[in-house]
Amino acid sequence: MLRRVDPMVRLLLVAILLASVLPVSGSAKAAAQFASNAAVFLLFLLNGLRLPRHEVIAGLGNHRLLWPLVAWVYGAMALAGWLLWHLGGVLMPPLLALGFVFLGTLPSTVQSATAYASLAGGNVASSVVAAALLNILGVFVTAPLFSLLAGSGGAGFNSDALIKVAAILLLPFVLGQVLQRWLLEWVQGHRALVTWMDRSSIAIAVYVAFSGAVVQGIWTRVGPGAWAALLALCTVLLVIGYAGAWGLGGLLKLPRGDRVVMLFAGGQKSIAMGAPLATVLFPPAAAGIVLLPVLVYHLAQLVVAAPLAARLHGGQAAGTSSPLTLSG
Repeated sequence: MLRRVDPMVRLLLVAILLASVLPVSGSAKAAAQFASNAAVFLLFLLNGLRLPRHEVIAGLGNHRLLWPLVAWVYGAMALAGWLLWHLGGVLMPPLLALGFVFLGTLPSTVQSATAYASLAGGNVASSVVAAALLNILGVFVTAPLFSLLAGSGGAGFNSDALIKVAAILLLPFVLGQVLQRWLLEWVQGHRALVTWMDRSSIAIAVYVAFSGAVVQGIWTRVGPGAWAALLALCTVLLVIGYAGAWGLGGLLKLPRGDRVVMLFAGGQKSIAMGAPLATVLFPPAAAGIVLLPVLVYHLAQLVVAAPLAARLHGGQAAGTSSPLTLSG
């Protein structure tokens, strides 16, 4: 049964459990933060190495899909997160509610959105390019957009934050693009190792971030009512993300394959960007609490995506197109 659970989900659960029983504290905090920053640097270096420039450039020509998708992810979803922040502010601790703004401004997943788009019969090439573009933009857009929407309630995107984002996220990505000529073949030949390094980097960032939340008493600060509100609001955002992206694809009269790409890239949010960025933008005491909506949403989207992709695949064979009307 456990083997059927997505490996990334298993790693995240292990990181949360380990942080709950053995959180980083005291003099070990500095060393743990350094290790987390190094892991994030490696993660974005690998991202830069394996995103072929020619594929990104070739796929940028699909304007009917890409630019509405960018507007949906960084416009509509960011606004939805902002609205849920204000709604959640009366139901849960302020930092936890703030996490919905952070969640709303994140880019889509890469591997997951592409895999489910492929399973559902979507346009795989457009999915790869869309995910790449959204994540490249995320390096530049997510932090300042979050700061703009959160205002005085969030981490100000000042010069120190800009330097940290540039040094830990942007620099390794650019370096990876530069070194691609020499290292791309090695990366492609060691996919299993690179995937393990990817997942480990994310798990380390989650462990360090959640450790700070545990030390601050997250299990006592977030009561049953706040947990219920967190789950409810994540569900609301999930419905907005998937139903809205699917509806937008219909309004734009996108081909079915591109509409499937819009669905998964528009509805999913990336823990691969969220966890590292949280450790960069927020102090350790706040990062884990702000990250909690991202963790819950990430787990929920994986639960929803598999049956949704299967329904769309079945609907393609049956000649129908709506994931909401397909029979089981």
